[in-house]
This record gives sequence, C-alpha cells and structure tokens, in this order.
Amino acid sequence: MPFSPRTSQRALSDAQHDVYDSERTPPNEYTSLLPKPLPHPEDFDPSGDYTRAALDDDHQPIRPRRLLTEFWTLTKNSVPVILAYTLQMSLQTATVVIIGHSSPMNLAVSAFSMMFALVTGWMIALGGTTALDTLASSSYTGSGNKHDLGILLQRAFLVLGLLYIPVAVLWICSNSFFRALGQDPELSYQTSRFLTALVPGGLGYIYFETMKKFFQAQGIMRAGTYVLMITSPLNAGLCYCLCYTFNLGLMAGPIAAGISYWLSFFLLVLYARFIAGSECWGGWSKKAFENLGTFAKLAILGFFHVGTEWWAFEIVALVAGRLGTIPLAAQSVIMTADGILNTIPFGLGVATSSRLGNQLGLRNAKGASVTAHSSAVLSILYGTLVLTVLMGTRNHFAKIFNNDPRVVELVAEIMPFVALFQIADGLNGSCGGSLRGMGRQHLGAAVNIVSYYCFALPLGIYLAFHGWGLKGLWVGQCVALYCAGTLEWLLVALTKWEKQVEIAFSRMDPGN
Repeated sequence: MPFSPRTSQRALSDAQHDVYDSERTPPNEYTSLLPKPLPHPEDFDPSGDYTRAALDDDHQPIRPRRLLTEFWTLTKNSVPVILAYTLQMSLQTATVVIIGHSSPMNLAVSAFSMMFALVTGWMIALGGTTALDTLASSSYTGSGNKHDLGILLQRAFLVLGLLYIPVAVLWICSNSFFRALGQDPELSYQTSRFLTALVPGGLGYIYFETMKKFFQAQGIMRAGTYVLMITSPLNAGLCYCLCYTFNLGLMAGPIAAGISYWLSFFLLVLYARFIAGSECWGGWSKKAFENLGTFAKLAILGFFHVGTEWWAFEIVALVAGRLGTIPLAAQSVIMTADGILNTIPFGLGVATSSRLGNQLGLRNAKGASVTAHSSAVLSILYGTLVLTVLMGTRNHFAKIFNNDPRVVELVAEIMPFVALFQIADGLNGSCGGSLRGMGRQHLGAAVNIVSYYCFALPLGIYLAFHGWGLKGLWVGQCVALYCAGTLEWLLVALTKWEKQVEIAFSRMDPGN
C-alpha cells in the first residue's frame, strides 16, 4: 500500500489504542511506573511501516538491526535504479561497441562524442533533475496535496528544456570548439557531425530522465528498468542495421540513440497512464510557471554538482587526445566502461536522495541520518566488489571494444588505477546523493571543484607529460576521488538533521 499521511495517522491511532488498552489493565509488579510515550508521525517510513524511530533517541547509538534494515531497504531500492542506469548507459555503449569495431578512429570518435554528450546535455538530465530529488521526494510525503508532484514534473519539463537550448547550440558548433582546443581536425569534424545528429534525441533523454524521477519520488523504482529492457536491445539492433545494412556508418549511432530515447520517454508516459503513477498527476496547471527560480537554482546547482566531476574526466579525455590515437582509444575504452560502472554509485545516490527526502518529509531526522550513513557504508562494499572484478579481467577487458594489441596492453596497464578509485567513487556517489536529497548541491559542487581542479588535474597533466603518459592522468583522478569522497562524507557527518527537516518544509509552499 503506498504511503500517505493517512497511513501514518492510522498507525499512530493504533498505537494510541494500545496505550489506552494497557491503561485499562490492572497494575501488577510488572507494570511500568510511567506510561510509554506515544510514537510521533515521523516514526513511519515511506513504505507505511512503523519503524519505531522514536526508540532511538538522537543521542543514543543506532542499533545494528536498524542499520541492517536500512542496508536492505537501500539495496532493494537501488538495484532497479542501478539496472536502469546501466541499461541507459548501454544505449551509448552499444553505439561505441558496434561502430568502434570498424577502426580505432571510429572508436575514438564515437566514444569521444558520447562522452562530450554526457558532460553537457546528459548533465542536464542527470544533474538538473536532482532538483526533483530535493523537492519531489519530500513533497510526496510532506505535502498535503499529491498533485504538487505533477506540478513539479511540469516545471521540470519547462526549466530543463530551456537549459538544453545552449547545449544544443554548442553541439552544432562543436567543430570550431574542438579545433580551438587543439584537437585533431578530422576528429573534430567527425565528432561535430555526430553531435549535430544527436541534438533531437538529447531532449528525449532529458525528458525520459525527468519522468524517472517522477516515478522514483513515489517509490516506483522499476518503471524505468522495465522500459529500458525493451528499448536497450532495440537500440542495439537499430544501430547495427543502420550502420551495416543501410551503410550510414558513424551517423547510425546518434540516429538510433535519438529514436530510442524518445521511445523510452513515451513508454514511461504510457506506464504512468495505464499502470502506476498517474495519481500524482492533476493535469496541466499554470502553477508550473510559479516559483521557477527555486527550481532553476536547484537544477543549475545539481548540474554543476554532477558536472564538475564528469567535466574533469572530459578534460582528461581532451589531454589524452593530444597524447596520440592509441592513448585516446585506450582512454575511450576506459571511460566508456567507467560510465557503466559509475551507474552503481550514481544509482545508489539516486535511491539515497529519494529515501532521504522522504524521511525529511516525514520529519524523521534520525531516519534521514541513518539513511545517509548506511548508504555510505553500502557504497564502499559495492566499490570493493567492482575493484575485484576489474583486477581479475584487466588483461582482457579492452577486447570487448577493440582487438588492437596496443590498446589492449595500455588498458591493462591503466586498469589498476581505475579499479582503485571505485571505492572512493562509490563514496562520492552515495554522499553526493545525500547532499542532493537535502538540497545542498552547492556543497558537493564546491568539493568537486577543489578536489579535481585544484589538485587532480594539475597533478595528472604534469605527470602525463613528464614520462607517465595516460597513467599519470588516472593517478590524478584517483587522488581527486578519494579527496572528494572523504570530504563529502565529512559534510554528511556534520549535518544538523533537525535543521534539514525545517529547511525541507520551508520549501513546501504553494508554489513548490
């Protein structure tokens, strides 16, 4: 049964009757001298279950059983989200794999194009929609009107669509942009062609991600996964047919991806209409044009929070391009793989944002704290597992993308550093999700700027051109992620959760 304030009140009423019944029982030697305190409505989680959070005073240690319960809840919520993001990334990975097998240059162009799309247009989807992580999840449990969530969805369509316009212009003019950065003329030209063809599909990607957030705020985590299980294989088949049957070559990738993104969006709309999620849609409303400033501010801050990390990786790719074709091809393999692996901490962060926002909407400060710290510990466990897999496959990993022995050897040489930062990447993703759930995207962005742009990139670029090559760039990235992950966990640890509850409710005015 979906959570609603009435669920909480009903369970609270049951607890009151239990106390009343105990007061009617004749006292004996086992009777408590003082009546048990009534539970507060905040003691109920979004699933409608009574968590007895009140028994864990803010000054008492968190019970191990409660931590294990939170681990399970986060795992249950994050797995479908991670799977959805993995399938989502597979759309562009399929493009790189299918087109990349033709030559190292096509591998570099397709991977470089998709990476640039990720750190620009996709950042509006992945970063800008974090405004819904902050507003929608707390609104769903704390607002008295469930249709407020539908208004937030409409506001997201409007704001994020406007933010996409300058990105689309940049893609169309990217040839001159890459040439100004000193990239190879042929690489710049082919990448510009690829990105221009991807412009129509980019808006479909953004709106699809927005619809996913609409579902996740309601606790519906599997809708995006179901849709992508349909569109992901369709995308691969379409890309292959366009590339080899219709001889479109490089252009097959953006055309197939664009069709797949819009199809995914429309399937989610149909899911809401006929299966679940429509109860929070109250129809189109002029209220969507109100309070745009708050939403736009959070969207832009989320864009910079997520983007500052990925932009650093794009700078590494640009530097790799100046090291030669083979280092760029190896970098393309690693970045494409890392894009998929990053779905684990990012998916966990999304699930954390949603659950933490729900807890704040319930005024459950203690529950929000437990969620944040449980997510951090869980991310470390996930990262350790990924590290083990990468180290076990390091000598064969690149063959998935390209059989050139020089590329395979260089990827194997870099892989230990890629594997090592998976733990820190997980911590950064989970704690970043907690910060976004609180609406503190600006702190996450500040941490990333200091970690990457003040330390990692200067160190990595220096090492790259002083004998370390591509390996030096990844040493710098490793340093940055451990700095960022540690700092963000420290910010979470120092959070005043009662104050965050107050802030969450201050955003729930009629315009939100």
